[in-house]
Amino acid sequence: MKIEFYMRYENGMPKGTAQEKGETIKYRRNKAGKLVPYIKHYQRGNVKAASTLFGYQLKKYAPKKPIEGPVRLTMIFYFDIKSPKKLWGTYKTTRPDVENFYKEIADVMTSCGYWCDDSQVVDLRLTKYYSEKATIYIKVEELDNEQ
Repeated sequence: MKIEFYMRYENGMPKGTAQEKGETIKYRRNKAGKLVPYIKHYQRGNVKAASTLFGYQLKKYAPKKPIEGPVRLTMIFYFDIKSPKKLWGTYKTTRPDVENFYKEIADVMTSCGYWCDDSQVVDLRLTKYYSEKATIYIKVEELDNEQ
């Protein structure tokens, strides 16, 4: 099985990556009635908005049945830059880090049913370029379990 598509963004690349998730310390009572601390994880507003947008777009391309074996995932991120045009098509070597975008999108792809768990991704290819329009190219390929 092979799934291949582009997601385009008119207003630039969505802001917010998996690294920007937050945590806070909360307290609750245990069985003995004593207050004990625990860490509560949450998504900041821009991360939640990006996840929602990714989810809306990724659901359109999700397979009817999740992939159960190993997966090769290729993602190419095209970050928009208006000028200088001479940078179009060159590697983007500045922030944000490409793996943080991958983590957020892979989590959303898991919830959309592309695969059972993102640990199935055994071959990962990530690239980021400058471009005229903000776009994410995604290719998902099911691999044979044999070498």
